[in-house]
Amino acid sequence: MNIGAVSKLTGLSSKSIRLYEDKGLITPPGRSEAGYREYRELHIHELNMVSRAKNAGFSLVECKEFVELAHNPNRTSREVKEKTQQKLKEVEEKIRELKEIEKQLKSWVSACPGDEGSQCPIIAELSK
Repeated sequence: MNIGAVSKLTGLSSKSIRLYEDKGLITPPGRSEAGYREYRELHIHELNMVSRAKNAGFSLVECKEFVELAHNPNRTSREVKEKTQQKLKEVEEKIRELKEIEKQLKSWVSACPGDEGSQCPIIAELSK
């Protein structure tokens, strides 16, 4: 299967597929006599796994670890769960940080008259 077909099946761009291959996230595809990449169902599975993990907030390094775990018959669900729990903690912390930022921004928007005057509480606060 060529890269265009893989792109259609996975929803990933050809550029992303080549990047994931270059970064070692997926099993290297075979090559035709003409040098074109030849993908198999294995690659579709790996690329879908990388895409889903990336969409869930995992880094490319973490996505690679998931692909490696998927191929490891000795993996334990404990390992996978621990990685996922750690990512959940990171996301929860990021949400807390974003809520603090939201609170600050709302406060500034509320305090600023937004009129034609030059006095601006936002600038005053940022200048402290």
